[in-house]
Amino acid sequence: MAQAKLPARSEDDGDLFEKLFSNVTPLPAHGRVIHPVARRKPVPEQHLRDERAALADSLSDHIAWDVGMETGDQLVYLRNGLSPQTLRKLRRGHWLIQAELDLHGHTTNEAREALIEFLNSCRKENARCVRIIHGKGLRSKNREPVLKTKVANWLIQRDEVLAFCQARQVDGGGGAVMVLLKTGARKRP
Repeated sequence: MAQAKLPARSEDDGDLFEKLFSNVTPLPAHGRVIHPVARRKPVPEQHLRDERAALADSLSDHIAWDVGMETGDQLVYLRNGLSPQTLRKLRRGHWLIQAELDLHGHTTNEAREALIEFLNSCRKENARCVRIIHGKGLRSKNREPVLKTKVANWLIQRDEVLAFCQARQVDGGGGAVMVLLKTGARKRP
């Protein structure tokens, strides 16, 4: 295939251009402001990736069981320095349940993120007692509760969690946990 050759550029090309456009008159000013094209703000992709990674790492699945938690079939936790009476009141349903989170059907990662969002929301709403339904694991592999121990591990790592215990039978029994949370400082009049 033959390629078309362009004529060599001579010095008089500039002269030719000026001759061609010498009779052209500029358009009159229209009096309008021409705004510069708006540029989109840059998206901090790396910052967003870091935030997602921090969220995922904020609640680890690896925690020592001897951190104030009783072992056995029932989940029980009381933060150091609190009276055993607090746990007793929580077990007996002394506080009204102010919020609830149902984790049925969630994967481990989905459950972790949902729990973080739920606890942050409870903190904003100043909720004192909440119920988290993790399920009994009847539809899971080996019919064992997958989320039960993970939820306990995640709760232990949160500063606002004062205590938690297995829910009363009427509140979900072995498939749910009652959690007592710190509330914000109350303002005095």
